[in-house]
Amino acid sequence: MNADELRKAFRDYQEKRGHVQIKRAPLVPVGDDTTLFTGSGMQALLPYLLGKTHPDGTRLTDSQPCVRAQDIEDVGDNRHTTFFEMLGNWSLGDYFKAEQIPAFLTFLVDVVGLDPQRIYVTAFIGDEEAGIPRDDEAAGIWQKAFADHGIEAGIAAIGSKEDGDVRGVAPGERIFFYDGGENWWSRGGSLQETPIGDPCGPDSEVFYDFGPQHHDPAFGKAHPASDSGQFMEIGNQVFMQYRRLEDGSFAELERRNVDFGGGLERIAAAAIDSPDVFRISLLWPIVEHVEKLSGKSYGENTASMRVIADHLRGATFLAVDGVRPSNKEQGYVMRRLVRRAIREALLLGVSENFFAELVPDIADLYVEDYPEVREHREEVVAVLVKEEKSFRRTLAGGLKKLAAYKGSVLSGRDVFQLSDTHGFPRELSVEEARRQGIEVDPDWEAEFHAALEEQRARSRGATKLGTAGLPHR
Repeated sequence: MNADELRKAFRDYQEKRGHVQIKRAPLVPVGDDTTLFTGSGMQALLPYLLGKTHPDGTRLTDSQPCVRAQDIEDVGDNRHTTFFEMLGNWSLGDYFKAEQIPAFLTFLVDVVGLDPQRIYVTAFIGDEEAGIPRDDEAAGIWQKAFADHGIEAGIAAIGSKEDGDVRGVAPGERIFFYDGGENWWSRGGSLQETPIGDPCGPDSEVFYDFGPQHHDPAFGKAHPASDSGQFMEIGNQVFMQYRRLEDGSFAELERRNVDFGGGLERIAAAAIDSPDVFRISLLWPIVEHVEKLSGKSYGENTASMRVIADHLRGATFLAVDGVRPSNKEQGYVMRRLVRRAIREALLLGVSENFFAELVPDIADLYVEDYPEVREHREEVVAVLVKEEKSFRRTLAGGLKKLAAYKGSVLSGRDVFQLSDTHGFPRELSVEEARRQGIEVDPDWEAEFHAALEEQRARSRGATKLGTAGLPHR
């Protein structure tokens, strides 16, 4: 099952369960200035998870394109992307754990075709101080769901990611408990940081085991929540069943919600038994085109080709949603994605403009499920090609200037000068310096912003002097 087939199968499966397919939210959140991008399927649904009535009812589903710019430095490994799709289904005061858990396992096993022997799950270990018990309810439901598929699911007890260093996966164990930093959902990010008055609750994450050959022993013993490479999270079910009171304690909600989010790319990778998400049908054609343009192989230039494939895919969807390269907010992130892709292309020897070759291919991967991509296809190509042409000139000059710092330490003021005088982006200056073995001052960022503020102060002073003699209007 490829990624497109998987997306359709999920939608069909949820619609048969009584869910209404809702429109995706734009990548730039509407009426929410707390974040630059839509980073999850539930983000646009938060008012309804907080109690507002949704016009489409209590059972909803969608596939939501997302951007998480905070993952940009991690792109290059086998699983991180800044752009991804999140499959979602929600119960707004309707069903709860007893229906959600077996339904998701059935989808993975009977619809996608995953091996249930390689599926592992986690649940909340409880917090005595907060008065919240261990989620034995979810664990019991998981045990029955696995049993229905012929799998005996033993329970392990791990309290945090770090505990895996001394205790890994024992034979028969399939359900693992973790603390409030791993298996608790709140808008604050953990149990301790749950805002007063907010709904919150335990979650149950689902992992796929790609085998011990992918385990990095530097992370200790292998266990589901470890970042060692053996296990990959493919879905998370949030059970909103509590609310935090003014005294900091927690009380049960009268209306409990389910918020499920599953990574399309990661489930698709599990479906083809590849821990490399760049091998799936939505990313591999881009990689193959880069191989053709560069005359180089993915196996020998893996990280560069992953960065290009991911960043251009993200930039394409941002352009579809109206974002344009700039030096502020969403436009700055988009510009950074584009420029990092260009730098990696240069490393591969692709010195000619190549966006005009790749972007149409990327757009064509999505035209069936996202018709807006077809509608804006030519406009998107024009926007990205213009940015590429502009930056290639800047890149050549910036790299030449940066090379002069070999043997010295690159300071924040140096980074500012490269940005201000030569148009070389600050993050790219630091990344490239480290790539070339140039030492970077650990405090470069603070010094950069100090130099930036000094320049702004000079500009404000010059503006006042320049307008002092003008009459008021």
